[in-house]
Amino acid sequence: MASPKTLINALHAHWEVVEHLVLAAREHAAFTPEQVLAILTRTGPERTLESREAALRQMIAADLLQVLPRDTLLQLHPLVLDFARGLTREHELGLSEVLQARVQAITQSSARLLEGLQSRDFDQLRQAGFQLAELFRQIAQQLDQDRHAILEIAERAKSADANLPIARRYREVLEAFDRYVEPMAEMMDTGPGGTFYRHLEAAEQALDHAVETLTVQGGLYGDRQNLRQVSFRAKELRRLGREVLKQCSDTLLPLREEIRQHDSLSGAVSLLLGRVRKRGLLATLRARDLPRWRRDQPRRISVSPAVGVWMAEALEYQPPTVGFPDDAAPVATFDLEYVDESALLAELKSAVPVNDLLIWLQQRFPNYSDGTLLRLYHALLVRHDWQLCIADQSTQRELQRLRVTYHAHALVHA
Repeated sequence: MASPKTLINALHAHWEVVEHLVLAAREHAAFTPEQVLAILTRTGPERTLESREAALRQMIAADLLQVLPRDTLLQLHPLVLDFARGLTREHELGLSEVLQARVQAITQSSARLLEGLQSRDFDQLRQAGFQLAELFRQIAQQLDQDRHAILEIAERAKSADANLPIARRYREVLEAFDRYVEPMAEMMDTGPGGTFYRHLEAAEQALDHAVETLTVQGGLYGDRQNLRQVSFRAKELRRLGREVLKQCSDTLLPLREEIRQHDSLSGAVSLLLGRVRKRGLLATLRARDLPRWRRDQPRRISVSPAVGVWMAEALEYQPPTVGFPDDAAPVATFDLEYVDESALLAELKSAVPVNDLLIWLQQRFPNYSDGTLLRLYHALLVRHDWQLCIADQSTQRELQRLRVTYHAHALVHA
């Protein structure tokens, strides 16, 4: 194994060859020596065969190119491949599952941060802050790489041969939308089902609380600055997530709609209309081949007798007289219900776990109106004092005047 300094020197000396190999790595997992020599010829046509072979041996000796075991094929060093793709914006589209796992890991690091803050374990506090910073950096890097990868996919689809079938031309676009954009949209949903903003918001609150606590208790200035910078990264990551999702959706959705508009039926109709335009209807379709519902339009324009009846009724029309009341109608009054939300919240916290929040509210406050009951139900769902478990099957519930169909929300301890 060559030293890192030797590898970097070889990368500097053969950067043009590495760029071509990175582009070719999209189609070939490994290269034959002849393929590498052909790339060396393309980048330096003035070189002799001996100099090209010497350059190939130098790249292999510097570990820039690795010989596969039990074979003579060559592959580009994996770290060099990732580094070159990062510099040349030639990324491959990542997996949405990896991004979801990193977002889930934010919750564990936030819990370790709060645990270290409560136990005054500053080492654990610093480690949790560093873990959050590293997770934010990895997520931001993956989002940026995936954005460039999706733009590259769209550019390849647009620049492909127009004679290719539309399904084959935009196959990669459909796969990217189904495999990445839709899971990203579900993960970044601002509702209860979304995890991206909810976990980031919880991490921001934990970091801000840690900074305030360290400020009050007189913690080290360096620790406070580090945690504050991590909190800023979390806020920036939320903005970046919205921006990347919007740009990816705006890039792929028009292409996806174009695929739907060019299905087999529309293609057949377009082909038939093109023949009619070029050859005429009678030459394209024989009389017995025309649709059975075809009929000739009459050439003489006449007025239906019903029109005369309508005109006579219009001439004799008398507008009806409407009498307006002298006094204004009484304004409907509504009874305002007083709700002690702090007492309700404290009672609900003591009752957790709750199998169905709506049933608990209806049984606990049977005198509340349907509007007040549903308002309290939706207000309690967005709180972060507990964890929600949503039922897979929908159910119906009779209120005082309404019947609601909903998915039951169970509350468990966070």
